[in-house]
Amino acid sequence: MLNDKNIETVQQLLHSSSPKKIVITTHHKPDGDAMGSSLGLYHYLIQLNHQVQVISPTDYPDFLWWLPGNNTVWEFPETEEASKQAIAEADLIFCLDFNNLGRINEMGEVVRQSNALKVMIDHHLNAEGFENAAYADTKAVATAELIYKFIVRMGDKEKINLDSATCLYTGILTDSGSFKFNSTTPDVHHITAELLEIGVKPYDIFENIFDTNRLNRLQFVGYCLLNKLKVLPEYNTAYITITKEELKQFQITTGDTEGLVNYPLSIKGIKLACLIVDRTERVKLSLRSKGDIAVNEICSKYFEGGGHKNASGGHSFKTLDETLQIFLNALPEIKVQLQ
Repeated sequence: MLNDKNIETVQQLLHSSSPKKIVITTHHKPDGDAMGSSLGLYHYLIQLNHQVQVISPTDYPDFLWWLPGNNTVWEFPETEEASKQAIAEADLIFCLDFNNLGRINEMGEVVRQSNALKVMIDHHLNAEGFENAAYADTKAVATAELIYKFIVRMGDKEKINLDSATCLYTGILTDSGSFKFNSTTPDVHHITAELLEIGVKPYDIFENIFDTNRLNRLQFVGYCLLNKLKVLPEYNTAYITITKEELKQFQITTGDTEGLVNYPLSIKGIKLACLIVDRTERVKLSLRSKGDIAVNEICSKYFEGGGHKNASGGHSFKTLDETLQIFLNALPEIKVQLQ
């Protein structure tokens, strides 16, 4: 169900005669939807003559650096003082693709303390409720889909230019699993068709996102599939664990583990897949499932996380082995669903 709280107030501010200071931010380690949404919105807002700054709470994968407007993005750890000042002085802060301020790390409290109107545009479950205004729908395939609908709702469909359309298409492409997830509705295809009419080139986007692997990344994937993939037939579950030493061995950088969890899920008969990675400061988990297996509930209950029903993430401050054991201990609770 669409939550469009106080959206008329946002529309009035965006269409007022005086330019506004606006910050756009998204979640920790942004993915294609996070950056596509942020820059898609950025290219719209600058056409309204607002002063707009996109701030990422962390670094993000280099396969997203080609996105139009990427050169304007600030990474909070590298621009902390300037970012804090921009947040403090902002009239509006758009919070995209997350609904809990803990998802933006140290920036969370800075945003919370800001007097700006906080606008959440998101498609995840269990919102914290920090926002003053919202345009959210948990049934949307991607936040980029909602950004498109938000711009149309503002009465500015004609301001979705090629740069904005390219970013929004990227967000929808990546968060829909290349249009294969159940949340890919006819409406999603209508939207992407309109983006193509603007001039988006899907081949170029697909190549930039999926066909720019470094050799060490492909060797890392092969190593994981050969040496680290474990299958539990009694639970129709498969998982991969990765140590911090293995990350160092293959010179893994941000984004290199993206999509790795989908390999175990592709095994015939597997209904639940887990990727557990030791990131030194914490252990990160990614869960994927098929059918009615709600991995967001597992992540929420055991790993301080959440997300979507069939795609969620979380973390642990325990060791890699201890974290794996927590996951394995949870399987008997959902064994019936896994059969």
